[in-house]
Amino acid sequence: MVKNFFLLLLNLCFGLVSAQNSYRNLSSENWTFNKQNDSQKNKAKVPGTIHTDLLENKLILDPFLGTNEKELQWIEKENWEYETKFNLSKSELKNQNIDLLFEGLDTYATIYLNGKLLLETDNMFRTWNKSVKDKLKIGENHLKIIFKSASNFGKEEAKKLPYTLPGEEKVFTRKAQYHFGWDWGPRFVTCGIYKPIKLHFWNDIQIENVRYEQDSLTDELALLNFKISLNCEKAGNYKLKINSETKNIELKKGQNTIEFPIEITNPKRWWCNGLGEANLYDFQINLSKKNKIKDSKKLNIGLRTIELIQEKDEVGKSFYFKVNGKPVFMKGANYIPPDSFLPRVTDSTYNAIVKNAVDANMNMIRVWGGGVYADDVFYDACDKNGILVWQDFMFACAMYPSDEKFLESVKQEVVDNVNRLQNHPSIALWCGNNESDEGWKNWGWQKQYKYSESDSTAIWNGYKKLFHEVIPQTLDSLLSKEKNSYWPSSPSIGWGRKESLLQGDSHYWGVWWGMEPFEIYKKKVGRFMSEYGFQGMPSLETFSKFTNSDNFNLDSEVVKAHQKHNTGYQTIQTYMERDYKVPTKFEDYIYVSQLLQAEGMKTAIETHRRAKPYCMGTLFWQLNDCWPVTSWSSVDYYGNWKAVQYQAKESFENILISVNAEENQYKVYIINDELNAIKEKLELRLIDFKERLLWEKIIEVKVEPNSSKVYFQMDKKELEKFNLKQIVLNLKFNTAKTNYFFEKPKDLLLEKPIILIKKIDETTIEVSTNVLAKNVFLFQEGTFFDDNYFDLLPNEKRILKLSKPAKDIKVMSLFDTMK
Repeated sequence: MVKNFFLLLLNLCFGLVSAQNSYRNLSSENWTFNKQNDSQKNKAKVPGTIHTDLLENKLILDPFLGTNEKELQWIEKENWEYETKFNLSKSELKNQNIDLLFEGLDTYATIYLNGKLLLETDNMFRTWNKSVKDKLKIGENHLKIIFKSASNFGKEEAKKLPYTLPGEEKVFTRKAQYHFGWDWGPRFVTCGIYKPIKLHFWNDIQIENVRYEQDSLTDELALLNFKISLNCEKAGNYKLKINSETKNIELKKGQNTIEFPIEITNPKRWWCNGLGEANLYDFQINLSKKNKIKDSKKLNIGLRTIELIQEKDEVGKSFYFKVNGKPVFMKGANYIPPDSFLPRVTDSTYNAIVKNAVDANMNMIRVWGGGVYADDVFYDACDKNGILVWQDFMFACAMYPSDEKFLESVKQEVVDNVNRLQNHPSIALWCGNNESDEGWKNWGWQKQYKYSESDSTAIWNGYKKLFHEVIPQTLDSLLSKEKNSYWPSSPSIGWGRKESLLQGDSHYWGVWWGMEPFEIYKKKVGRFMSEYGFQGMPSLETFSKFTNSDNFNLDSEVVKAHQKHNTGYQTIQTYMERDYKVPTKFEDYIYVSQLLQAEGMKTAIETHRRAKPYCMGTLFWQLNDCWPVTSWSSVDYYGNWKAVQYQAKESFENILISVNAEENQYKVYIINDELNAIKEKLELRLIDFKERLLWEKIIEVKVEPNSSKVYFQMDKKELEKFNLKQIVLNLKFNTAKTNYFFEKPKDLLLEKPIILIKKIDETTIEVSTNVLAKNVFLFQEGTFFDDNYFDLLPNEKRILKLSKPAKDIKVMSLFDTMK
């Protein structure tokens, strides 16, 4: 009796497995790797990369430490083999269909299953799926993957062309371009199984794809049309259920697409950060037959409209996003992959990146085209937090092949990633590439590579084929009209041309690359500033993680190795000399470099915001790092906020007071990104550094919604009786407050402040000072402060929250570097 019961239970369990879709993750099997033709096999981790596996087996030193990078370039020149054995049960093999799913292979992989060639891959950004039921056997199965050197492959392909394409060998590889090195990242042309490998068991039918179209959206009603792609092995009658609504459907064998309309009354709209809640609706999609669920999917969607508005005006053409019918000024930064070795990036890393954007009052992130399409968890976090995504396709700063094989690979890459991402309400724009159009027209490639007229024509025609035909036409086949906003290249016109500031989006690099002063930002304002930036060094805590204190100097080979711009430190030095007294201590130099970066970005951001609605977006370069490095990032590789991230938090507030010196006047702007008017008092106080009141004015102002306007101005002559090196203008309006200094930091006559820290509770402190303390910096190892690098006025009490209990807090201010 007991035996019969267990047999019945086994049959029920088998029936459940047979009737439903299920997955088995092969990543957890025992994998090994070896250099091709090398008999020594080592334990591998999947997902992983060859570099991280070599490191795990102590066969190489940590790639991020010291100058190890240059010693590890041999790895990219080799081919590498990965293999595993896995057992398959009789019940598993009885499933009608078994697919082998490769979610991400980097990049040129030849795959053998039980000794027979199964698949060859050539695109890191694709998902590869292969039917394998007839190739599997009960008991032990053998899976082997050989990765060919991507750099060798690229060089071989380059030889086939009669000319050289800008970007060298990397452009021939559909692989993350930053792996080949960038001016903020190391060269690690890695390979490996960087995403999971799974067996997919399914019977009768599977849901291949779910997308929806938003036919209409009003405050009273949302009309959605779900389009569900099904692969049916067994024709017949099925039941499709979305939440509580059910539809009986008759399916034919093979591919079927079912439309399923859904109505939502009194819909709650999805809003971007700062303007409302990012409301999401959950949908459970079940496909069943005879009351048995055959397959299911979950979907979270946000109801919103988003439009890219480009309309001719008196000076050029607008470029702004309208969300739910409202023009929205975009505030944010550019995002790069968070690690050179992608499998090390965890869900918590992606969530932290988005949280950093939210906490700094951003509403948009641009996913830059030289990296990778981010994991789902990144876009989920953007959805939940109201962060819009400008999504580049993965092309950057180069020209690409246009042969049929390459174009077909890109087309399938677009299909895979757009199908994966299109239901995310955070996706605002699809963009073809980063700076390829600008590079071709403005960077002198034709002269550098000595192209003939026929060479130039062939390359440019190939560019147009890829970015003006293949990608947009593929988008047209995948997306409904309200989701299909495409921009071929960012920027549309290069920063050296006048037209770049009159239409389209702009990358302005006159500051940094052109060595122009920060003040030039005030003259070079485009319609949408999608790139600009300045470097700042990471914290001493970060330097300590890749080198020892003996190397804490700018002449150190290690410190130089962690600066990828050829003249990076010289550029920082030149700009620092303009605005600050240059410190001699390495720790102080780091601190001032961060203040310099923050001041430059403040100048740019506030200029762009003052120019609203002419300018309707500002995305600085860059939000994050892929390794510990001196770069343009506002948050370093380990998640430490630089001064510029704190400055962005202030400069991106919905309500901002910004003072600007214009000709013979100081003008006080109030920028309001809220959708409602605000009527309150604007308070202005002119004080010295000991808080002696020199002048005061309070005026009642009404600030219009979604606007930027001057609400007060004063002649410079009025201040001639004061020493501008010893005074500050303190301003307050509503939730906004700011301090405006009339001289550069190096010229201020600062006094030594006595900064007091009072503990309120375990994670709350109060900071005060007796005289002006400029750029107060608080540090406690491993601790995040919710405000830092701030100006503290005499007798002001600043309340700060800490991520860890306050124990041994160190404090400094700008005065400490000016001795």
